Amino acid sequence: MTIAMAVCFTFTSCGVETKTSYHVYDTSDQLGLSSSENISTSIPLFASNLCLPVLDDSDQSLAPDVAATAYSAALFDETTHQTIFNYKMTERVYPASTTKILTALVALKYGNLDQNITCSKEILNIDSDSSVAHLMVGDTLTLRQLLYGLMLPSGNDAAIAIAEGVSGSLEDFVNLMNQEAQSIGATNSHFVTVNGLHDENHYTTAYDMYLIFRAACEYDDFIQLISAKSFDASFTGADGSIRQVTWNNTNRYLNGKFNTPEGITVLGGKTGTTGEARYCLVQLSTAQNGDRLISCVFGADAPYNLYLDTSEMLKITNP
Repeated sequence: MTIAMAVCFTFTSCGVETKTSYHVYDTSDQLGLSSSENISTSIPLFASNLCLPVLDDSDQSLAPDVAATAYSAALFDETTHQTIFNYKMTERVYPASTTKILTALVALKYGNLDQNITCSKEILNIDSDSSVAHLMVGDTLTLRQLLYGLMLPSGNDAAIAIAEGVSGSLEDFVNLMNQEAQSIGATNSHFVTVNGLHDENHYTTAYDMYLIFRAACEYDDFIQLISAKSFDASFTGADGSIRQVTWNNTNRYLNGKFNTPEGITVLGGKTGTTGEARYCLVQLSTAQNGDRLISCVFGADAPYNLYLDTSEMLKITNP
């Protein structure tokens, strides 16, 4: 004889007793508490198209060379979603002007490229040895022009103008930067400035910057920004006169100061340099087979070694 097992729950409220029972082997679907028909198998997973972080060095033959000259480095194949090389990719680093990748991303997402922005006196609030776009108080430029001034000559003054133009204040723009970083999974980063000037609480990791950079690369306008070798800007000065400035790309692959590895096409990226961060480069390239590659090098001890380390990583894809 089979005895059906049942569990009874007794609820008492205002003197009214209600008994509900169900068989312990019934499923929630059978009881009508949920329906498998409502479950979609087409919902994409958050990391389905990401290269995942690895905790150990993925290529020991190359790691000692990188370790001798850089603090952190990584190479990602965006086509196959594979992490090709890793050297301390999850350790905290100072991003310097690679911060401007996130600044550009936030501006592209929340700003209007055709909006006019007038530079306030806040653009003067930068270190005396800062990289600049040579803007003056009262200059009026479009957001698009300012983004070229941000990404090519790495203008710290342009970063401030962009932040004020898009968000109204540096504080509000930095809040957007941190919100955006968190939303795309860059959870081991924290940003304090819009241009990457040094602050101990302003940091990222090579993997987080990969996430930020790939998100920016989803915008065609961003690809156009980083791939431009130079840009001629014409805008109105404070006195109403027309000012003209030419900005050149600081990427040595694009300006011809460093040879690109055979079989590799460099599309563009962002450099960064401070005394604490040393030399940094985040870059988009394509391999001979057409795969899209994102490379990150942080903390290189010299400009030459920054590009040498990047080239040595890229050569892995074209043995």
